Amino acid sequence: MNWFESLILGLVQGLTEFLPISSSAHLRLTAAFAGWHDPGAAFTAITQIGTETAVLIYFRKDISRIVSAWSRSLTNKAMRGDHDAQMGWLVIVGSIPIGVLGVTLKDHIEGPFRDLRLIATTLIVMGIVLGIADRLAARVEEGGRHRAAPEPKTLKDLGVKDGLIFGMCQAMALIPGVSRSGATISGGLLMSYTREAAARYSFLLAIPAVLASGLFELKDATEGGHVSWGPTIFATVVAFGVGYAVIAWFMKFITTKSFMPFVIYRIVLGLVLFALVGMGVLSPHAGESGG
Repeated sequence: MNWFESLILGLVQGLTEFLPISSSAHLRLTAAFAGWHDPGAAFTAITQIGTETAVLIYFRKDISRIVSAWSRSLTNKAMRGDHDAQMGWLVIVGSIPIGVLGVTLKDHIEGPFRDLRLIATTLIVMGIVLGIADRLAARVEEGGRHRAAPEPKTLKDLGVKDGLIFGMCQAMALIPGVSRSGATISGGLLMSYTREAAARYSFLLAIPAVLASGLFELKDATEGGHVSWGPTIFATVVAFGVGYAVIAWFMKFITTKSFMPFVIYRIVLGLVLFALVGMGVLSPHAGESGG
């Protein structure tokens, strides 16, 4: 990987990590369309450390409050009913599914799951799911106009059951094309959480999973010596800067806007990808030989 490739891939990672369109798919597709080698799961995981650092800084007050309350609840029983202390436990509980499946499916994540036909399928299917969830969210927000509309939930309504469902949704993002934020936000909206609550928990839930994955890949890459460190670190820094700006924009966007532009984009991109592979313009394994 050269410096220009790392710049472009860092920009792509930062722009797409927090949008419901799948950063791993876009890194894979950028390399395929440009004729570059697939950057691979290790590059994706390491550059995600940059975007998750942006999450740590953007939500630093929330995180500090949650960590403090959770730590005190370990020795102070009176703190165990505190919402922030409970959020600490719920983030841990919600991280279990992706931790277990990430280790179990590691070989598939780095191999078969990166097939462009599978990515096209997940882009379309999860686009449809996001569209359905978005319509449900609109119905919940309209409230009184629909007798059957459930009451919107906030993070104060989050329990172990919903936390695990969020976690299972996040685990689906191990397949490129699903999108971590897209899956968890869709899951939240389908459970009647507000857009802001679903997005906020999605970002908080991603922190332990992404950092653990990045550090795990960092350890393997250090021992294996198969990563171009200069360009990879550069891409990670670029992803951090762009990712921070995207978080700030996205948190404002979701309070008033529909997810339909992302739904349409996902479906169109998936159909175009199927067409290109079907016509032989792109190989479903384009770029994979380079690792």
